[in-house]
Amino acid sequence: MSGAEAVSATDVRPSAALASAALWRREVVRFARDRSRIVGALGTPIVFWLLLGSGIGRSFSVGGASTVTPTTSTTVAAPTDYLEYFFPGTLVLIVLFSAIFSTISVIEDRREGFLQGVLVAPVGRSSIVLGKILGSTTLALIQAMLFLVLAPLAGLSLTAGTVASVGLVLLIVSIGLSGLGFVVAWPMDSTQGFHAIMNLFLIPMWMLSGALFPVGGASGWIAWLMRVNPLTYGVDAVRHAFYPGGAVDRSAVASPPIAVAVTIAFAALMVVASMIVVARRR
Repeated sequence: MSGAEAVSATDVRPSAALASAALWRREVVRFARDRSRIVGALGTPIVFWLLLGSGIGRSFSVGGASTVTPTTSTTVAAPTDYLEYFFPGTLVLIVLFSAIFSTISVIEDRREGFLQGVLVAPVGRSSIVLGKILGSTTLALIQAMLFLVLAPLAGLSLTAGTVASVGLVLLIVSIGLSGLGFVVAWPMDSTQGFHAIMNLFLIPMWMLSGALFPVGGASGWIAWLMRVNPLTYGVDAVRHAFYPGGAVDRSAVASPPIAVAVTIAFAALMVVASMIVVARRR
C-alpha cells in the first residue's frame, strides 16, 4: 500500500465514524425538540398499560404466585395480576413506537434532500445505517427506562441487577426493531404508506408476542404464529429479567438463554438487512 493510499484509508475510518455520530446526534436533537413525539411514544403505551391492565385485570388469569418445583430448586414464577403481566409488553411497545417514529425520519430526510447529501458524501453507506439505528435505539432505550420506574406500581421489584438486566435486553430489542423499521422505511417515499405498513405489520407482531396474552391461552394457529414471532422471545427475555435468581416465568415461551439468543440473532439479522438494503442503488 502506497503512502497516499494509507492516508486515504486512515481518513475514511474517522469520517465514517463521525458521519454515524452526526446522524445519531441529529436524531436525538430532533426528538428533544419535538414534544409531540415524546408524548406519542411514551404517553400512548402508558395509557394502554393503565386502561388494559385495569380493565382486563379482573377477568384475565395469567397464573398463580411463585412456587418451587418438588424435584428441583428452580423457582417457577408467574405474574399475580394483569398489570404485572402486561408491564414487560408495554416496555416493548414503547420501543416499538420509538422505532416507528424514529425511522420515519429516513423518508423525511429523503424528501428534504438531506439524505441525498449524505449519500454523495465520501463515507460508506453503512454509516447511515449505524447512525440511524443507534439514534433510534438511544431514544427507545431512554423512554423505556423512564417507564421502568413505574415497575413497583405493577408489583415488580427493582434492584440494580434487575435494572441492568432489563436495560440490556431492551437495548438488544431496540436494535432489532430499529433495524426492522429502517428496512421498511428505506425504499418508501410516502410517510402515509410507511404508517400503513407499520400498523399492518408491526402492531400485530407486537400483539402476537405474548405481550397481551400468553401463548398457552391462544388457539392453535395463533399459538404457532406467536412461537415463530421473533418479538415473542424479546418479550420473554424482558420478563425473565424481572425474575432473577433462577426463576422461570411460566407464561414465557422460551427459557432465558434461548429467549436472549433469538433476540440477539434477530437484532443482528436486522442490522445486516439494513446494510444490504442501503447498499442497493435505486
